[in-house]
Amino acid sequence: MKKAILSIGLMLCVAAAVNAQETTTPNPVNPNAPKFKFESEVVDYGTIEHNADPYREFKFKNIGKEPLIISNAVGSCGCTTPEWPKEPIKPGASAVIKVRYATDRVGSFEKTVTLTSNADTPSKVIKIKGVVKPDATPVATPSVTATPAEH
Repeated sequence: MKKAILSIGLMLCVAAAVNAQETTTPNPVNPNAPKFKFESEVVDYGTIEHNADPYREFKFKNIGKEPLIISNAVGSCGCTTPEWPKEPIKPGASAVIKVRYATDRVGSFEKTVTLTSNADTPSKVIKIKGVVKPDATPVATPSVTATPAEH
């Protein structure tokens, strides 16, 4: 009896697995879809001073045939804040995504900004990188010790 129940259960599992593997046709690609063309997908801050200018720009063009709408842009951490155009970018038009990195953080960094849009690639990742130098260490002055006054 146990074997019969086990066999029936096994057959139901196999039937469910086979049914779940039906192939679906992918959504057709829109040949007119908006498309990003960045001057560069990586912005290198280089080696900068502590608390230096935190802003950099990603310049891009919509090389698609429909307006490009960026619905969201998210930095990989709280130290990276993007600003993006809220209005549609017409075909052939250029625009800028401004990124602010918290340059009060000393050391090397490599962060990403993920863009969500109606482009042919709905999720696009752009990167920033660089090194923030620590403040120069102040030169230590020798301390002068007072000697007791003679009586």
